Parts: sequence; C-alpha cells; structure tokens
Amino acid sequence: MAGLFGKQAAVYAEARPTYPKDLFAKLAALTAHHRLAWDVGTGSGQAAIDVAEHYDGVVATDVSAEQLRHAAPHPKVRYLHTPDAVPGDDLVAALGGEDGVDLITVAEAAHWFDLPAFYGVARRVLRRPGGVIAVWGYNYRMSPVEDMMARFYRTTVPYWDPRARHAMDGYVNLPFPFDDIGLGREGEPTSLDMEQEMSFEGLIGMLSSWSAVTTAKQQGVDLLSEPVVKEMEQEWGGASLIRKVTFKAFLLAGTLRADD
Repeated sequence: MAGLFGKQAAVYAEARPTYPKDLFAKLAALTAHHRLAWDVGTGSGQAAIDVAEHYDGVVATDVSAEQLRHAAPHPKVRYLHTPDAVPGDDLVAALGGEDGVDLITVAEAAHWFDLPAFYGVARRVLRRPGGVIAVWGYNYRMSPVEDMMARFYRTTVPYWDPRARHAMDGYVNLPFPFDDIGLGREGEPTSLDMEQEMSFEGLIGMLSSWSAVTTAKQQGVDLLSEPVVKEMEQEWGGASLIRKVTFKAFLLAGTLRADD
C-alpha cells in the first residue's frame, strides 16, 4: 500500500477533506477510558490530531514513510512507521502491549489493509471491556456536484486497485467482526455527512491525490488533462468560486465480542 500514496504525499496532506469534530467527541464518549488511542493508516495525521483532543496519547502509524514526513506534529501524537512486514507481536509491543488501547481509528484506509492481520492485532490491543474500534471513509459521492463527480469517477475505474472497491461501495461489504454499538455494523454502515468549503483548486488537488489518478499517470494516461479540468471548472461555476460541499461518508464502529 505504501507505494500507492508515496508519490503524492504532499498533495494528499493538503487536499483531503476534514472530518467533523463531533465524530471524535462521539467516539470518545463511547470508550471507558481515555488514555491511549491508535490511529492506523494515519497518512498526514489528519484524524490523529483530532483524536488527541480526547486522549492522553495517540500512536499514529502508517506503512508510508513519505506520508509520515508530511504529518502535522502534535505533542500528544507519536508517529510510527510500520512497514507491511512488521510482525504482529512487534506492533503490539509498540502499542504498549495487550489490552491497553481505548480507541482504534482508521480514516479512509481500512480497505487497503490485510484485514485478518489487522483485526488480529486490534483484538489483542483493545482494552476489554470498553475499547472501541471505528473505521470510516468517503468516496466520489459529493453534493451538490454529484453528476460531475460520478462522470469523473467512471474514467478512473480501470485504474483502481481492486481493494478500493470497498470504499467505492461505501463499506457495505467490508468485513467488520465486532459487536454493534449503535454507529454502524457489518453490512450496515451508518451515514456520515462531511461538510466543508472547497475551492476549485482544492477539488482538483483532491482528485490529483486519488491513487487511481496517479496509477493512470504512470501508465501514460492523464485523467485530469486540460480539457477535462476546463469542463469541470465550467460545471463547478468558475475557478474562483468557493462552494460548500458535502461528502457522503460511511462509518462502522464496534467493540470486542465476548468470544474474542
């Protein structure tokens, strides 16, 4: 996975939408303790910084060293490079041992994981009882420009890694073997609106950070060619227009099952 986002790490850090503050407050209210959180696939640390408002410390991990170089520093966040080959025992040790993590968060990354391996580590480190794991994501569904985004998405389909289908399907088929706590469950993710003001430049920056766009470019196909960008600019309403947009996000959250 590291190679998919390494080349556009700086663009990714600047372009991705922000997550709603109340999401983190809601998740924190569900955990019995607020000592340690683990933000997995942290990228530029976007979610980790918000998690840190509610926990004494956050360990933020990513397989991409390049992404971590662009992560925002925070006194309560410890960034840790964890290559794909890191053994589960080493990862558990880096997180302070078993049964010590109050909240695990995965923002726009779970679909890239080796899920059985990740869930195996999650079961070991989550505090019992009272620990919570939450995974969420978003895709091309964005109002009020749904049609434009859907048309652009269709041009990217041949270049997506197969794992990305979970995000494109809204995590409906993402395995999530944890007990329901009222914020989405396996097969039934809960909806999450992410509102923000966005410039046209910000939109193009976000699309440029898509892994499929980078893969296409490596294969000699420019999905954001000048004619495409010009057409999108016109539909957006002009390069100088700032729009309020809403990403249709999706969330799964749960706690350890009795037999875990």
